[in-house]
Formats: sequence, structure tokens, C-alpha cells
Amino acid sequence: MLSREQVLALMRERVHHPAGMRELLQVLKVQRDERTSFKRHIKSLVASGDLIHIRGHRFGLPEKMDLYVGRLQTHPAGYGFVTPERPLESGGGDIYIAGTHLNEAMHGDRVVVRIERIKDGGRAEGRIIRILERSNQWLVGRYDRDDTGMGYVVPFERRLLMDVFIPSGQEGGAAPGEMVTVELTRWPTSTRGAAGRVAEVLGDIDAPGVGTEIIIRKYGILDAHSPEAVAEAVRLGPAVSERDIRGRTDFRNVLTVTIDGEHARDFDDAITIEKLPNGNYWLGVHIADVSHYVQEGSALDKEAYDRGTSVYFPERAVHMFPSELATGLCSLNPQVDRLVQSCLMEIDRRGQVVRHEFHDGVINSNERMTYTAVNGILTEGDADLMKRYAALVPMFALMRELFQVLNDARRRRGSIDFDLNEAEVIVDEGGVVEAIIALQRNVAHRLIEEFMLLANETVASYMEAQGAPALYRIHEEPDVLKIGKFEEFISGFGYSLGAPLTALRPRHFQKLLERIHGKPEEKPIAFLMLRTMQKARYAPENLGHFGLAATSYTHFTSPIRRYPDLVVHRALRAARHGALSAEEREEWAEELPETARYSSEMERRADDAERELLQWKKVKFMADKVGDEFEGYVTGVAAFGLFIELIEHYVEGLVHISTMADDYYRFIDGAHMLRGENTQRTYRLGDKVKVQVVRVNMEVRQIDLGLVDILERVREGERGPRRSKATPKRDKTRSQRPGRRERRKGKVKGKR
Repeated sequence: MLSREQVLALMRERVHHPAGMRELLQVLKVQRDERTSFKRHIKSLVASGDLIHIRGHRFGLPEKMDLYVGRLQTHPAGYGFVTPERPLESGGGDIYIAGTHLNEAMHGDRVVVRIERIKDGGRAEGRIIRILERSNQWLVGRYDRDDTGMGYVVPFERRLLMDVFIPSGQEGGAAPGEMVTVELTRWPTSTRGAAGRVAEVLGDIDAPGVGTEIIIRKYGILDAHSPEAVAEAVRLGPAVSERDIRGRTDFRNVLTVTIDGEHARDFDDAITIEKLPNGNYWLGVHIADVSHYVQEGSALDKEAYDRGTSVYFPERAVHMFPSELATGLCSLNPQVDRLVQSCLMEIDRRGQVVRHEFHDGVINSNERMTYTAVNGILTEGDADLMKRYAALVPMFALMRELFQVLNDARRRRGSIDFDLNEAEVIVDEGGVVEAIIALQRNVAHRLIEEFMLLANETVASYMEAQGAPALYRIHEEPDVLKIGKFEEFISGFGYSLGAPLTALRPRHFQKLLERIHGKPEEKPIAFLMLRTMQKARYAPENLGHFGLAATSYTHFTSPIRRYPDLVVHRALRAARHGALSAEEREEWAEELPETARYSSEMERRADDAERELLQWKKVKFMADKVGDEFEGYVTGVAAFGLFIELIEHYVEGLVHISTMADDYYRFIDGAHMLRGENTQRTYRLGDKVKVQVVRVNMEVRQIDLGLVDILERVREGERGPRRSKATPKRDKTRSQRPGRRERRKGKVKGKR
């Protein structure tokens, strides 16, 4: 029986032109009893973008036709970029799509792109020739009416380049100015705009909680769980049954703790640890056995797959599973029995795992600890905490000891440790931001992270050794062109990675981080290094993890909140018990590529949603600070201006080049710098500057800043020359609505 991968390999080897189904069956000599599965494989390959379905019902290899599959990201100015799912042959990154070549595709759509030309510098330009998957069946926006009473919705997502016409009677009770969700009933074409119906009225944009609801709907995140999934969760009951425990390894008498944040409600992982007579450490990482309860193909499983991951907002979380599982039966709550998959590891003094075991286990956690409490015991010696948790203090001391061993071992192999401050937004009960502070990672955070990394590596290495189908967490080597630009930038500070661009290993990056630690240039170099790296993703094949300098890595430790971890749990159990038949292995091989692609996409969606709401909260927090002055660092440089992060509030704003009126400033790409033509005054990545909050634009969720030194010079009469036509202009905003006549005809907006 041919597998999906074999079909693709045969097409690459034997089919030398786009061919129809009948020709494929003949050329590839597909047996009659294999034809149904062969056609299913072809359909799957088209869905994943490995094959392209073209005119005449023929199927071709995209790489032979200069075609690429990817997601479209449009810009409010009317153009877009497609991020290809396979690397460009030219070695470039995204594919630029001019507005005239978008061909009715909308932001977020999965599309097929034909490369039209490669410009100097390697940038690819293309044309969208097919829309594989629409992403905007639903959208969120502000309902309004024009002078004639005709209704329309302005998308909250500025990259959706048209308003949506709402026919009379389809406004769902919405009043002008209210935020709504819209179901599209007509896609846009070259001659008419999109139309839809109001499905839900969310209310005033500034009302408590509405912001979170807007972001949830904008990103298509499933909020309420289906009645079927909830019913399944309820049927499982609130407690572990004796029948479930039967045949499992019993760890209930072993001292066990969970360590999480103060506000955490779902506990995936618990730790046991002891020192062996030979001086080695015996570490147990016990992970909630969600796969025992969530059967493949069940309502719970299907819904978890659709969500891909839990999403965490400042005010609340959107869980992958109903609360009956997420914070109940599958959460490793204290003093109750819970089912786990356990990874036990013997670790020597050099931090190497010399022996490991996997078990279907049962635990009874002795204590629910917080990072703050454990840190108070280990670094502050808090007397009250030491007394309260006296029985656990030796355990925490041993954890810290092992953490140091493991962390040293990881550093020796060159694992890259970014220690950049992240912001934490403190909100009140009404969702209003009270403060923005640095998220502190103390020793408790770090030791748990180290233990989870080790368990993930151990599971991945075992799965690879068994030749078992699995999902790996991969992080590929950085693009050589990006590394070249990074090397050029750091050379301006007197640094180098110290190796040829094609021979760079993770240790070269880690050594650079060690050299710049505590120096003024640390922040800009570390930020740019992070941007230079590839994004980690899921894959059915093991390509290693560059950032961790790990040959094998997976995600095993969070099945309550990540679907890939649930897949890994199922795969691990099957591999341990030798339970996979040849047919089941083939099914796994067919499904894993799409599961990996989709899971990576859902992870990016969750990250984007969390990031956008956080930025929105930050912008609201700054609304009453117009005119105030702050110190900040330049965190980004572009032809249109400088991105500045304020030191006090960890908020980022933009100094637009149009406000830098004391000179003509030109963008120096390789140096990440703006330089004045006449004064030679420079502003570069990492510079510390003083800025004034000029404007807070809630519509585009942007903070406009002005450089204080330039503002003062201009006020004193040192006014810059008049701008030439070549000087970049501000993007037009949504306040410039299309005329009544255009809206009546349903035309889409052009470039803005």
C-alpha cells in the first residue's frame, strides 16, 4: 500500500509534467485496490500545498512551476506579503505582492503564488493565482451608516482592505458605533465589495471586557466549548477511579510538588527528585495523562485540535479543554489522585541522562507551590516560608543543585539563553491597566524550565531511537543572508560571531551574549539576534533544535494547553507498548504533516492575539500621558521612523520620520540607523533617547512619539528644510472613508 510520502516521491521521480488523475494512475502503475487510497493521498497533498491542482483537473509539483503556498499578510497601504511554507529557491524570505496582483485574496488567506520576478537583493515578487483557504468567513468591526442610511462595517483588522456592506435588515440590532461580528455572505471581487450580516453585537469598544471579546473574534478563537465536548468531560467525572489506577506505577507515596504562577489554575507538571547512592540525581517529571481521557476522534479531541492551544489574556484564559478537565480531572491539584505519564531520568554530575524510564503512573501531589514561595525559600531564606514548608525545603535545595548542573551542561553545549525582559500587565477587575511591570524570572521559574527541557529532549530522543512516528519541535538554522546582516551590524560595536557564516553553531551566538552581558549594547544586539533566528515550529521529522543546541526535541510537558503534546503522549504510549501496526504507522505518517502545519499555525495565531491585546492595553494605559516625557531605547529602525520602548512602562511607540523636522533623515539598512543628511546626526538600534508622547491613536492602536531634542531644536527656530516629494508620507487612516457613490456600488478601497 502506497503511503502519502511515497506518492509524492513517485510523482517527483516519474511524472515530468502536470497530469490528470487517469494519467497518474497509469504512469505510476497504481493497482486497482490501491486507487481509493491513492486519490485520498492526492487530495491530502493538494490540501497541504505539496501538489497544486491546476486547470484541466491536472496535478503538478509547485517547485517545478515556480509556485508557492503560504499565508497572505496584507498592509493597510494596499499591498501584501506571502510567507511561503517551503523556502524560496532564491533564498529570500517573504514574497511581495503588489495590490494589483492580490486578485481578490484577503488578509490571512492561504494562497498559491506564482513568482513573477526576483529583484536585485533577492526579493521575490509574485502574483496570487489561487485561494486555497479563506480565513475570514467571520470578522469583527465597527458598524456604521452613511448619509443615505446604508449600513457598513469597518473591519477592526486594518489589513482587511475593504468595508463590508450590510444590507437592510441584516444589521442584527446594531447601533452606529457599536462593535459587531459579521458573517461574510459574499466575497469581494474585482467589481464589487464584500457583503455580510451582523451576527453578534459586542457593544461599546471601551466597555469592560469588550476588548478581549474583539480580539477573540478577530482571530477566530473558539471561546465557549461545544455541548458535546462539555458532556464528554462531565461524563468522565470529577475524580480518578480505581479502575483507572489499575496497572499503573504508584508514585503516591513519593514526595511530589507542583510549582506554578500565583494565578495558575491548570497544573500540567509535577516533580519528584532524590539523590542516588552513586551521587547521581533521580528526577521524575510527571505530566498530566490527558490522553488517557481524551480519545482520538472524540468531541473533546476534535475541539482540542481545532483550538490547537490555550490562549492567555491579561483578564482571562481561553482553555483548550473544558474546565472539568483543564482545572479539574486532568489538573495535578494537591492532595488528590491524578493520572500521569512519567519520565524518570538518572542524571550524572555532568548533566547527562545516563538512564531513563517511562511509566503510566498515578501521583498525589503533596503541595501546590508558587514560583514566588520557592524563590523566597531558595534565595531569600524567608523564615516563615522555611517553617511552613520545612518538609519540602531539602527537596527544593536538591532541585536548585540539579538545576545548576543541567544549566551548566546546556551552556557548555552552546544552548542560546535569551534573557530579555518581558512586560506583565496588571489589570483591575474592570480590565483597566493599573501598571506595566517587568516579568521577573526567578530561580524557581528557571529550574522548572530546565527540568521540562530535559524531559522534552529525553522523550524526543527515545521516539527517534524507536523509529516511531512523532511530532518534533524543531528550530532550523538561521538564514545565511540574515546572519550576514547581523554580523555587519555587530561589527559596528567591535564584535563578531567568530566563524564563517556557513559554519556557525549555537555556541557562537551564546558566547556573543556572554560577551555583551551588562553592557549598553546588550539590548539591541540581543533583540536583533532574536529577530535573526528562525521561528520554532512543529514537524513530523526530527531536524533538531538550533536555539537549544539539541539534536532531538519535542513538546511533551503541557498536554492540557497544547495539542501537539497530546499527540506526543499518544505516540509515546504506542511506541512503549509496541502497539502500532504497519497500517497505523501509515495513518500516522499521513496525518502528522498536516497536524504539524496546523498546530504551528494555531500557535502563531495565539501568540499574535495575546500580543495584540497586550499592545492595545498598553496604548490605552498611555492615553492620559500625552505631553509627558520618558526615556527609552530604540528597538527598531525603519525607513519611516524609529520604534522606541519606554524604560518606565515597557511600552513601544513610533517616532515617525515626518516629525524629525531638523534634517532629512535617510535609512542605513545594514547599520539599522537613520542619519541626517546635513547634520550627520544619527539614531541607531539600541540608542537611549528621550521622547515625548505626542499622540495616542486608539483606532490604529499606536503611540506616536517625538524626540525631545529635535522638538526643542525646532521650537527654538532651528527648523528643518521643507520636505521633498521623495520623503515618506504618513499612511492614510480609516477616517478617510470612501465616498458615498463608491460605497453604493460596493467597490473596495484602493491603496491607502
